[in-house]
Amino acid sequence: MAEETQTLTDLADLGEAAGATAATPEAAAAEMPEPKRDALGRSYATGKRKDAVARVWVKPGNGKITVNGRELERYFARAVLRMLINQPFEAADRKDQFDVFCTVAGGGLSGQAGAVRHGISKALTLYEPALRPVLKHGGFLVRDSRVVERKKYGKRKARRSFQFSKR
Repeated sequence: MAEETQTLTDLADLGEAAGATAATPEAAAAEMPEPKRDALGRSYATGKRKDAVARVWVKPGNGKITVNGRELERYFARAVLRMLINQPFEAADRKDQFDVFCTVAGGGLSGQAGAVRHGISKALTLYEPALRPVLKHGGFLVRDSRVVERKKYGKRKARRSFQFSKR
């Protein structure tokens, strides 16, 4: 049996025959999922961090963020937490283009800020699917799953032992 040698043109013809398509921007745009919006033009997502859970609605606006019925500056007084929440908008270059309404419960302020950031990122990808690669590259769509370690029996805390007494 004699084996045939294939050239690159033969392999290219094989790819075209199999229905392989070249990755062009038009093809990528055609594969984008449809935006998910409700009757009021909002997108909804749930964000989580530690024990905090945030329900987030995003709609076009002038950049007003409301958390549990209060303004962002009143609810999150620390500038670091406000910066954390605004990171998805800055990464997507959508600063002051969306209004955000969210309710957040559980955990402390730091966990709640992380939950709101996660929810905003997910809601932005549902509202505008083209932003997904940018937000995914920035790490905003990944849930930070670190939680407090549980206390073990025979220990003072999760790992701390009781103080040893020689006498």
